[in-house]
Amino acid sequence: MVETIKHKLNDSKAARWSALVLIALMMFFGYMFVDVMAPIKSLLEPALGWDPTTYGTYRSAEYFLNVWGFLIVAGIILDKCGVRFTGTLSASLMFLGACIKLYGISSYFQGSGLESWLDSWWVSVPASAKMASLGFMLFGCGCEMAGTTVSKAIAKWFKGKEMALAMGLEMAIARIGVFSIFSLSPWLAAKLGSVVAPVAFCTVLLLIGLIFFLIFCVMDRKLDTQLADDKSADEASEEQFKLSDIGMIFSSHIFWVVALLCVLYYSAIFPFQAYGAEMLQCNLAGISAQTASNIFRWFPVGAAVITPVLGNYLDRKGKGATMLIWGALLLIACHLVFAFVLPASGSQLVAFVTIVVLGISFALVPAALWPSVPKIIEERVLGSAYCLIFWVQNIGLCLVPLLIGKVLDAANAANPAVLAAKSTIEQLKAQGVKAPDVFIPYDYTWPLVIFAGFGVAALLLALYLKALDKKRNYGLEQPNIR
Repeated sequence: MVETIKHKLNDSKAARWSALVLIALMMFFGYMFVDVMAPIKSLLEPALGWDPTTYGTYRSAEYFLNVWGFLIVAGIILDKCGVRFTGTLSASLMFLGACIKLYGISSYFQGSGLESWLDSWWVSVPASAKMASLGFMLFGCGCEMAGTTVSKAIAKWFKGKEMALAMGLEMAIARIGVFSIFSLSPWLAAKLGSVVAPVAFCTVLLLIGLIFFLIFCVMDRKLDTQLADDKSADEASEEQFKLSDIGMIFSSHIFWVVALLCVLYYSAIFPFQAYGAEMLQCNLAGISAQTASNIFRWFPVGAAVITPVLGNYLDRKGKGATMLIWGALLLIACHLVFAFVLPASGSQLVAFVTIVVLGISFALVPAALWPSVPKIIEERVLGSAYCLIFWVQNIGLCLVPLLIGKVLDAANAANPAVLAAKSTIEQLKAQGVKAPDVFIPYDYTWPLVIFAGFGVAALLLALYLKALDKKRNYGLEQPNIR
C-alpha cells in the first residue's frame, strides 16, 4: 500500500504544481472578466447611460441565478460528476456568458430589433445593461462553480501536502488578474476609444482558460487511474454522495458560522472592488480613471504577495482562526479611512497605503478560511459544502452591489456637483456627442460606512469561531501538514 501511494501522480511536485498552474490560470482570466468594467465605471454613464443603480443591478446579476439555487445544484454536480466534468462545464458557461455580455454592449446590438424589444420593458434600465446582465448571470454561474471546483481539485491533489500553500497560490494568481485588468482596462478603453475593447479582450482570455482546464483534465484522469481498486475519486464520490447529505451540511452549526463569516467579509470586498476606482476619483478631487485604477490595482497585489506566505505558515504553524480576526480588524480600519480620512486629506499616498493594507486583509481571511473547510466537513461532501458556502456568500454579493448603487443614488440626489455633471452629459448627448468626458463626483461616505459595518459583523463571528474551535477542537489553529 505504501508503495502505491509513493507512485501516485500527485506525489510528484512537478505534476501537482503544474496542475495547480493550469486551474489557477483559468481563474486568473475569470477574475479579470469579473472586474473588467470596474476601472472604467466612470465612463459607463456617459457612454452607455448606466447610472449607479443600473450599474449596481448589472453587478448583482453575476450572482442572481446562484442565489436562486444554481450553486446548490452545482455542488451536487461536483460531488456526483467530479472535478473534470464540472470544471469543463463551468469554464464553458463563463465563456458563453462573456460572449452575450460583449454582444450587449457592442455596436452590433445597438439599433437591433432585440435592443428595441428589450427597451420596451423595464424602461428604467437600458437595453444594453439588460443584455449584459443576462450574460453576466451565466458567467457568474460558471465562475462560482469554477471556484468551488478548483477548491475541491486542490484538496484532492494536495491532500496531506501543502494544501494551504496551494490554495494561497491559486488565490494569489487569480487576484493578479484583478491587478492586470485594473491596469489594462482603462488603457484599452482610452487607446481604442471604447468601453467594449476591454470586454472583448477578456472574452478571448476566457476561451484560453477553457483550453487550459481541458489540459488539466488529462492529468486528473491519469491520477484517478492510480487510485485504489483502479477507481477514480469521482466515481467513489458518486457512490458515496447522497442528496440527504445536503440536509446534514445545513444542520451543522459550525457550517453556518463559517458561511456567515464568509458572506459578511466578502460583502465588504468584492462589491467594493466594483466601486473602488470611482470612489478614489471622487475622494481624491476628480483624478482620472487611469490614475485611480493605477492606485486601486495594488489592492490585489498585497493579497497576492502575502497569501502564499500565510498559506505556508498555516500549513506549518496553524493559527487560522486568529488570522480571521486580524483580517476583519484591518478591513474595518481601511473602509473607515476611505470614508473619513481620505476625503479630508486628499492624499494619494494615504489611498495607496490603505489599498495595500486592505489587500493584506484580503490575504488573511481567505488564506485561513478555505483550507479550514476540509477540517470541519467530510471529504465525500466537500464539493457540496464549498458550493453551499458560496451560495450563502452569493446572497450577499447579489444584494450588496444593488444596495450600494441605490444608497449612492439616494445620498447624492441633492448633490449640486452631481446634478450639474449629469445636466452637462444630457446637454452634450442632445448635441449628438455619444461619450462625453464628464466626471460625476459622487459622495461615497455612506457606502463606505456600510462596508465597514459588514467588517464589524465579520469580526464578531471570527471571535465566536475561535471560541468554538477552542471548545470543540476542530483544529482550525492547528497546522495542515501531517
